[in-house]
Amino acid sequence: MKHVIEKRRKRLKRKVHIRKRITGTPERPRMSVFRSNNHVYVQVIDDTTGRTIAAASNAEAETKELRNSVANAAKIGELIGSRLNDLKITEVVFDRNGYLFHGIVKSIADGARKTGIKF
Repeated sequence: MKHVIEKRRKRLKRKVHIRKRITGTPERPRMSVFRSNNHVYVQVIDDTTGRTIAAASNAEAETKELRNSVANAAKIGELIGSRLNDLKITEVVFDRNGYLFHGIVKSIADGARKTGIKF
C-alpha cells in the first residue's frame, strides 16, 4: 500500500511543477488529461475565468463502450478535438497532469492532433 501512496505523491508533485508554467487563456485554453483505472477524462479549461469549455470521457453515455486502452483513448482525443472545432478553438496548451507522455496520454494528444488541434 505504501508504494501506491508514494506513486500518487510523486505524480502530484510533478503536476504542481508543470502547472507553475502552464496556464490556459481564452485564446489558447489548457487541455487537461486525467486517467483512472477505468476511465479517461479530458477537459479544456480557461484558467482566467476558471471555466471548463469542453470535456470528453469514456464515462459518458455515447462513449460508454470504450474501455481504458490506447486505441480507445485516440477516439476520446478525436471526440474532444471535434468538440473544440465546433467551438472554433484551434490551439490549446496540453497539460499531461503529471503523467508520462506515453501510452494513453500520448494517444489522446495524437487523436486531438488528427482533428487539427495544435499544441
